[in-house]
Amino acid sequence: MSDTVSSTVAATRARLEQTLDAIDEKLDVKKQAGELTERVKSSYQANPVPWIIGATAATVVVVGLVAWAIFSDD
Repeated sequence: MSDTVSSTVAATRARLEQTLDAIDEKLDVKKQAGELTERVKSSYQANPVPWIIGATAATVVVVGLVAWAIFSDD
């Protein structure tokens, strides 16, 4: 009886340790930012056109908002 309890406790501890390791990995902001940076770099290298179009669109929006703020009568 004691062996089954001990093995159950050991298995539960092992699962808990795996779960805590997975949570720790997900909450590691520096690591997640590094992985995101690598994904963005590889995506840009594979096909830069959508990134260029997105950057151009964002620039147009920002310039439009600045111009609107400067030249509006509000």
